Amino acid sequence: MMLNKLFLSTLLAIVPFFSQALELSYHLSMPQPNSHYFAVKIDVKGNNETVQEFKLPVWTPGSYLVREFSKNLNQVKAIVTGGKELAVVKKNKNTWLIQCAGQENFTIFYEVYAFELSVRTPYLDNTHGFVAGAGVFMYTEATKNQQGILKVYPHASFKKVSTALNSIDFKPEPGCFAYVFENYDQLVDCPIEIGNQTEFDFMAAGVRHRVAMYGEANYNVAQLQQDMAKVVQAATNVFGSNPNKDYLFIVHNVTDGQGGLEHKNSCVLSVDRWSYAGSNYLGFINLVAHEYFHLWNVKRIRPIELGPFNYDQECYTSLLWVMEGITSYYDELLLRRAGFYTAEEFVAKMQSQINYVEGTPGSRVQPVAHASFDAWIKAYRPNENSSNTTMTYYSRGAVLGAVLDAYLIQKSNKKKSLDGFMQVLYTKYALGLQRGFTEAEFEQELSAYCGEDMSAFFANYVNGTQIIPYQKYFEPMGITVKDLTSSQANIGATFEGNEIVKVKSVRRASAAEEAGLSVGDEVLVCEGYRVNKAMLEGMLNSLSPGEDMMLTVARDEKVFQVKFIMKSYTKPQFSLQIKDANAPLLTYWLR
Repeated sequence: MMLNKLFLSTLLAIVPFFSQALELSYHLSMPQPNSHYFAVKIDVKGNNETVQEFKLPVWTPGSYLVREFSKNLNQVKAIVTGGKELAVVKKNKNTWLIQCAGQENFTIFYEVYAFELSVRTPYLDNTHGFVAGAGVFMYTEATKNQQGILKVYPHASFKKVSTALNSIDFKPEPGCFAYVFENYDQLVDCPIEIGNQTEFDFMAAGVRHRVAMYGEANYNVAQLQQDMAKVVQAATNVFGSNPNKDYLFIVHNVTDGQGGLEHKNSCVLSVDRWSYAGSNYLGFINLVAHEYFHLWNVKRIRPIELGPFNYDQECYTSLLWVMEGITSYYDELLLRRAGFYTAEEFVAKMQSQINYVEGTPGSRVQPVAHASFDAWIKAYRPNENSSNTTMTYYSRGAVLGAVLDAYLIQKSNKKKSLDGFMQVLYTKYALGLQRGFTEAEFEQELSAYCGEDMSAFFANYVNGTQIIPYQKYFEPMGITVKDLTSSQANIGATFEGNEIVKVKSVRRASAAEEAGLSVGDEVLVCEGYRVNKAMLEGMLNSLSPGEDMMLTVARDEKVFQVKFIMKSYTKPQFSLQIKDANAPLLTYWLR
């Protein structure tokens, strides 16, 4: 939003006189978009050190993987007035030492190669620029908590800049978009869209919401204004108030949508450009709900490790199942409350989530707390064996959210719910203590709110891998739960391709594994017949446990035969059906 003149004059009076001597101001330009390079200039003033240490984050909040952003930086230089260069020495992978003895003021220059279009990485081409701050802006520990100014100089072909940063008017510099940030965390937390994006807005929950649309797509602005407002209101209703006065959605309409990334007063969504019609449309609305709910759950309600951030290394927490999983539960519940799902459709969604979670072999191996902690090395780096050993904290966390919500409602006879517990965390920690909570505090708060010791629940289903007794939690709500678990013949492998058939996955301790099949093997012949995928699967489905079959397989151009003996496999599966649509607890739950 544009700051008024009084605020601007006050700001300009304050900015040159930070309580700490060192001052940084950032300048971002893009002289040749086709080169994919952003040019960054940092003006440094008030230096009184012999050496200044500048860093670039190795990860970006909300995406739990060390991405080594410094690999994209070129030609880091430091220059004083008159053109003299200062020595720049690389200390480690993301730290540069500026030899600046005797120089009170100097300027740092560097380039950032930006050609990975995702919600978490910077991008620049002749159609637009996108700035994800962690991969672009260096910082110093001395100035990390100071306010400052960012000036953006778009290429002449780009006419608009969209960001949640507060803008200030620098009239002496036409073509410059200037912004103020409270500290480095806010600078990194406010992505920037630069180009010729379509912009529109809407009001919801008393808050102005802006939408910046990059790329051609089949959206209808009026429909989006109406439907996104419904989601915003439903999310705000959970907490009773909205912490923002202005919120920004940056939407990238691309060929292969990649999801979203949350920020404190904005988010970035990457979606298939043709997803705004038909059954795919609810996928977009669901993504809106997920990322918007994060403005409370993770950006304000959060584990203590997730802010203020350590940008140099991983920030470990076992609570991502709460941050992402419970948010995944709410993104479906909000769509029900906003009228996009019927009660039956919501329950069907829940059934699908439960069967995915319990039917994945990794659910019996990796507790959801461990999945959260190991996100840095496993969640974003899946391999052919991941389904055997891991479980996503998104899905299992969503199931736990549904179970806790149902339990709180039935135990208190509608006096308590997961909404109420989230309000407790928000009021006590985000608003009151203004910090995150420890893992022990989270469990203590849940026990206190439930009115019982929840340690067994955590031991069995959060830190353990037991199958949840769904009948216990859902039957009192008016939902019939049937256990459809059965043993069936199954080779324990999946296949991909059509005429050329390759092994896509192999389940641990399966007939396929025991026979020696590996991911990537090409299946050529089955029992003397040249097979395609449909034929192979048909032949496999005809077998009963104990029967055998011979396959001719190629691996690394070597052809060999494997003989397997079909085994039975027990896969947990449940059916959930609404027993009484007018049951008081159910209608309250899905209100």
